[in-house]
Amino acid sequence: MKFIGFLITAVLIAGCASVVLQPADFSWPVENALKIDSKGFVTEKRYSITLNVKPLFYEEFADSNSYDGKEIRMIRDKSGMYYITGTGFKNVYLFMPVQGGLKMEDKLAVSDSTALQSPAFNQKTSDIELVDGSNKYILNNNGIVRLK
Repeated sequence: MKFIGFLITAVLIAGCASVVLQPADFSWPVENALKIDSKGFVTEKRYSITLNVKPLFYEEFADSNSYDGKEIRMIRDKSGMYYITGTGFKNVYLFMPVQGGLKMEDKLAVSDSTALQSPAFNQKTSDIELVDGSNKYILNNNGIVRLK
C-alpha cells in the first residue's frame, strides 16, 4: 500500500516538473540602430520590442530629456542579454529581460574620458564586438573581455 502511494506521488511530482528547452540561441545576427521618438521610446519591429529609454539617458547623462534627436545601438547575445550604447555614451549597458521590461545587470565603462563617436556592435561566435572608429572591444555578460 505504501508503494502505491509512493508511486502516485512520484507520478504527480514528475507531471509538475518544468519543461526546459535547451540549448537556445537568443542572439541577433546584427545590431539595430534605433531612432528615439519624441516620447523617448524606440521600437524594433523585426524583433517586436519597444522600450522607454529615458531612464537609460538619465543613467548615462543625468538628464532624461537628452534623448531628443538621438539613436541607440542595441544587440542581443546568445544568452539573451541586451547590449545598449550610443554616440556620446561612455558606457555599454547590459540588460536582462524581466516581466514587462529590461533590468540593468551591468554598466561597462568603455572610457572614463572620451565618449563613443560612432559605436557599432557585431555578433561574434561567443562574444559581442564593439567598434568605435579604430577602437575595438570584445564584450560578454562578464564585462569587457579584451581590447582588440
